[in-house]
Amino acid sequence: MRLAPIVRAPVAKHLPEDNMANIKSQIKRNRQNERRHERNKAVRSELKTRTKNAIRAAESGADDVGERLREAVKRLDKAAAKGIIHPNQAARRKSRLVRQISGLVSEHPGE
Repeated sequence: MRLAPIVRAPVAKHLPEDNMANIKSQIKRNRQNERRHERNKAVRSELKTRTKNAIRAAESGADDVGERLREAVKRLDKAAAKGIIHPNQAARRKSRLVRQISGLVSEHPGE
């Protein structure tokens, strides 16, 4: 006897206004979640930007590679401390970034 595969309906991330909660505490919780979502999204975007800037600086052989790397690592640590990303994810990203940049810098030692 074969069972049919379970098909799940897609979960709506942001509910439309007509499905607004009736309970006061849930209305407040929805507002808080929305604010946190926007804040977390901005922090994650900044993490990507700082990482890209550090990699670009290493690729071009810029003088401020160390400064860019330090700033990217600092932002990763802050995001982990605030709970925006998991501390293990921050450690993994830092490790990969440092390894990648040290490889790029060793390719262009005299530039």
